[in-house]
Amino acid sequence: MQQPANGPAEQPRWLDGTELEAWMALAELMVKLPAALDAQLQRDAELTMFEYFVLSALSMAQGRTMRMSALAAIVNGSLSRLSNVVKRLEQREWVRRERCPDNGRYTNVVLTEAGWDLVVASAPGHVAAVRHFIFDVLTAEQVAALTQIGRRIGQRVDPDPQWP
Repeated sequence: MQQPANGPAEQPRWLDGTELEAWMALAELMVKLPAALDAQLQRDAELTMFEYFVLSALSMAQGRTMRMSALAAIVNGSLSRLSNVVKRLEQREWVRRERCPDNGRYTNVVLTEAGWDLVVASAPGHVAAVRHFIFDVLTAEQVAALTQIGRRIGQRVDPDPQWP
């Protein structure tokens, strides 16, 4: 292994036993929870979790409309990925694209009535899955701790979060 140009290589700060145990629990959660939530949405609404997040973000936006670039930031997807997803959602008539009236260089995504109906119909199943996998197994104190932990780690990962 080569040393960095600015001096000798620093030894990694290895995880101690407690940190390793916490990391392994978090890593398992990061892999398995999205898959479980995605499976529920696929089964009940024929949506991926990413598609649901797109529709959900639009449902919370003023006028159910957002610029593609803002929506991409919120759902943490590239414009290319979002464009492909929006194309699929357009084909199902759940969203439509429009030129931004304030600046014609931008494209807005608009949640259609059919898309709104889908969000309304799929939200109860999604919330039930979230409750089943997360909140039903935690105490009120653990939920408060999860909120603090999630915000703290989230702030480190993304100091300027976009999620509404």
